[in-house]
Amino acid sequence: MDSNDTNEDQQARLRFLTRNLERGTLVKVRKMLNALHPADIAQLLESLPHKQRFLLWELVDSSLEGDVLTYVNADVRERLIEKMDKNQLIAAMEGMEIDDLADIISDLPEAVIKEVLQSMDSQNRRRLESLLSYPEDTAGGLMNPAMVSVRPDVTIEVVLRYLRFLGELPEFTDGLMVVNRNDKYLGVLPLTTLLTHDSDLTVAEVFNARVAALHVGLSAAEVTKLFENHDLVSAPVVDDQGKLLGRITIDDVVDVIRNEAEHSIKSLAGVAQDDLFGPVGRSLRRRSTWLGINLLTALLASFVIALFEATIQKIVALAVLMPIVASMGGIAGSQTLTLVIRGIALGDIGGGNARWLLLKELAVGALNGLIFATVMGIIAFIWFQDYLLSVLIGIALIANLVCAAIAGALLPLGLRRLGIDPALAGSVIL
Repeated sequence: MDSNDTNEDQQARLRFLTRNLERGTLVKVRKMLNALHPADIAQLLESLPHKQRFLLWELVDSSLEGDVLTYVNADVRERLIEKMDKNQLIAAMEGMEIDDLADIISDLPEAVIKEVLQSMDSQNRRRLESLLSYPEDTAGGLMNPAMVSVRPDVTIEVVLRYLRFLGELPEFTDGLMVVNRNDKYLGVLPLTTLLTHDSDLTVAEVFNARVAALHVGLSAAEVTKLFENHDLVSAPVVDDQGKLLGRITIDDVVDVIRNEAEHSIKSLAGVAQDDLFGPVGRSLRRRSTWLGINLLTALLASFVIALFEATIQKIVALAVLMPIVASMGGIAGSQTLTLVIRGIALGDIGGGNARWLLLKELAVGALNGLIFATVMGIIAFIWFQDYLLSVLIGIALIANLVCAAIAGALLPLGLRRLGIDPALAGSVIL
């Protein structure tokens, strides 16, 4: 099924929900809603105005609520949790995967967190506390402690009996983790190897020791890059001593990629945390901050223009041509800014290549400046029959495109060094 079919299905469901919610035929809505995957329910909730969203949330089966909360974005999750009572929240958390619970437990009220922790057995409580001790944007924050590990000295027959005893494997298990008696990671025993080799062989004879483990402190961006480059389905996570802590699975990596993409797109407009169908007041507060900053920068630009008011009054053509120069500079700067922000997000830009990138963007800006200065100079001369004005506009274009290249390249690097999100602040400052 391609993306167009998926979008059409989603739109059809949305029309069905909206029509039946307006008519009050909630039985049909409930039946259709609870037959969907939690991710599809989450997408529908995010696609509805907040009043209809809360009505729909009341129709979601209680057994699905916990899973749905893990799929909705943070802003919508916060609003839904506010509408749930203590007992409802505790029931929703029952049976959730430890890594999913770790993702949302910080959004829960203190009383609910206490009840959830008390209801867990000691092993799962330790696992959850361990996950919460790592930043969420690291391998430790992404990992799932649920995995199957085996020792290298046992035979394949023993491993197969052990798996039959377990009954089922954790999701996205493509291999078993091989560890020594101190739980130090040694390698991976792929399921394909397990099923195709003689049962009398030991794990030590057939396991893959070349599968590298990820350090628990590795950033989420680096994790996603490794999964992409090596086509991984899962990867082990170890601490400084090489002790196996858990594994990261492809579903968590896909979530990181999706969230980063969504964050980058929204950040460029200064609405990174905005809920599309959220209340007016909340969206107003978030957007007004960046509009206010933009107003200050616009006033600064106007002040600079005002310094040359007498010149502009004498040569009206400058007022006509000035927006063209500014627009070209803005577009050129935005192009560089977007490329650099993307490079930073993918980990392609660092101290070793930042200087080369700046020189390359300077060259591109200068060459573009020469090309468009020539074109604009000819146009200005035909338009106003003024040779000096044509030369002036050409020089202005070259200077503006070069400055735009410098700003577009240096702004994200400088903001990152200051600990400010370049995607959120870069475009406004530019």
